Amino acid sequence: MVPADQGGGLMRTDLLAETVDGVDEAMAAVDAFDKALVVGLLRPHAVLTTGLTELAGAVAGTPLAARVAEAAEKAAAGAASEDHFVALAAARTALVGSVHDALTARVEEATGRARAEESGAAPAGRQAGNLLAAARSWLSDLARGGWQGIDHEVVSGAAPVVSAMLPDPELRRAATVLDGFAAELAACCPGSTLERVPVRRWADLWSRAMILTVPGAADVPVTGTATGRLLPLGVDVQEHATAVQAQVHAVFEPADGAAPRLVRASVSVPKPDTVVGAGLWQLLRPHMSLLAAVSEGRSMDLTDMPLTAGGDLVWSDERARTGKPADAFATARVAMSTATAAATAPLDRHPARIAAPVFLEGYDAQQGDEGLTFTLAGHGLAVDTDRIPAAGPLTPEAVAASVACIGLLRWDAGAFTVQPLAVETLVRKKPAAIHAGAWAGGTSDKAGVKAEKAATDAGAVLRERAGRLLRK
Repeated sequence: MVPADQGGGLMRTDLLAETVDGVDEAMAAVDAFDKALVVGLLRPHAVLTTGLTELAGAVAGTPLAARVAEAAEKAAAGAASEDHFVALAAARTALVGSVHDALTARVEEATGRARAEESGAAPAGRQAGNLLAAARSWLSDLARGGWQGIDHEVVSGAAPVVSAMLPDPELRRAATVLDGFAAELAACCPGSTLERVPVRRWADLWSRAMILTVPGAADVPVTGTATGRLLPLGVDVQEHATAVQAQVHAVFEPADGAAPRLVRASVSVPKPDTVVGAGLWQLLRPHMSLLAAVSEGRSMDLTDMPLTAGGDLVWSDERARTGKPADAFATARVAMSTATAAATAPLDRHPARIAAPVFLEGYDAQQGDEGLTFTLAGHGLAVDTDRIPAAGPLTPEAVAASVACIGLLRWDAGAFTVQPLAVETLVRKKPAAIHAGAWAGGTSDKAGVKAEKAATDAGAVLRERAGRLLRK
């Protein structure tokens, strides 16, 4: 909630609680097809027939209708070709994309935020068609056998394809998806013994990878440049066992006086699985000066920084310099409500990718059996405290005691939630800010210093062990 006298409007939390027309129906068709992928698209099965019928019916009346109907018929008969599998993946992707669009429209209605118009894709270079065909062949074999039919022999077929694709920058996106997908499948072999299958996740990965095998599908959106002032709002940390990403959400004010825009700047690095918590920043800091500015509460002055149509800054330290102090909550109260959201790239149209920056205050924080909830104007908004990283001072307890919050509005398990990036609490009746990314550029905070020292010690041990291995 942003009071009108501080430059914002009132966020319509009531709209976030209402059903979005068409979402349940579209996801029901997606779920039916996903169940078919569990049993496989090779042998006749009641689940297969139902899934294919519902998928084809959901896209009837669209430009995909004829191709998907043919693909569904062939798959039901066990005679689908690779092109038919591509058509089925396209239909699923289109349905999930339509859900994303409907939910995004609801977010824009609730926040009163405008969105930039979509732009075309930049022409891509000549992609290696034989490698894409090899990847498509492997994915087709997976679909035929289904998740219950995977084994190490089938999954290992991805390895030579990925190895050949990775050196080519234009194929690296598809190669990365294939590599991660194959690793997950390999860890779960054989599929016949799986007690629980991550049905939607694997269907998401399969359909994304299949679409990326179509030449031109991975084209990068048109890129412009950004010159002006960058005002950080907060940092979202996404961590896996062997990689970590820090994504800074910010308001960009163009130097030419154009309307402010919501943008993101990301940095990703590989990591040992033993480096966790505050130690993650030691890996990330050398690659992005913006992290130090976030910790210090400063803006950044950008000059010709590459910017994608999707609102992502392609960060280069050479094109940025530290600016004046800029309080994130002041930015949220004054500038965020007037900032324009970037258009979403076609392949990023997925409900899981929704992460709209919002500012909330005047709420009643309540802890219940199902977790923390912010109640605004009589309507509850679930708070996703599980996404709070261990790499900063922000805690669920601090969020529960907060009076204002900068967060990301997300869609999870059929409902909107908010992921806190920073909160304001009252300390001796004075507001005090706590940021998830407060330790990004270093800290003098006792807890942060202790966590950094532990991470430094762990890193030293790893370097010593690596040195021993190299000397053998």
